Amino acid sequence: MKVLLINGSPHANGSTYTALHEMEKVFAAEDIRTEIIHVGNKDIRGCVACGSCAKTGRCAFGDLVNETAPKFEACDGLVVGSPVYYASANATLIAFLDRLFYSTHFDKTMKVGASVVSARRGGLSATFDELNKYFTISGMPVASGQYWNSIHGNNAAEAAQDQEGLQIMRTLAKNMAFLIKSIALGRERYGLPEKEPATHTNFIR
Repeated sequence: MKVLLINGSPHANGSTYTALHEMEKVFAAEDIRTEIIHVGNKDIRGCVACGSCAKTGRCAFGDLVNETAPKFEACDGLVVGSPVYYASANATLIAFLDRLFYSTHFDKTMKVGASVVSARRGGLSATFDELNKYFTISGMPVASGQYWNSIHGNNAAEAAQDQEGLQIMRTLAKNMAFLIKSIALGRERYGLPEKEPATHTNFIR
């Protein structure tokens, strides 16, 4: 079993990484492999709605999105971490997620998702909600912890002092590991829920 962790901060070892690394330690204890992909310092453009991915199954821009896609398909869980910028996620991360989710057409049902946010002080819950929408539109169960998944600190040293925040990350990772293992057992015994053909309605007159 494997969890993919996305670091949306431009700082490879900052407060967002501190939160993700705390989760990594729990996953290791649960015998779940992990990989952190650093996104926040990359030059990643947004989706241009060209429609190319519908024909080729991959994004037209050959960057980290296409490199990550097969890892996303192979993983059992996805953790997305971001710092808070103006009560929102890092724009580079959002561009990455828009294209990653839109250009990949494999079934994401029952991959477990979790979002983690870091900030000096405010905007955490708005960013948390923003990131969770990628999971809920894709049929991915969302793992929860003991509070909204957030950590406070303007840098790694400050984040390491947020004992409640670190505990939240450990609880989140334990719950996520339990969900991943439970879903694997359920899939083996019962299979995945049967899907109806998708119905798309445009609200126009």
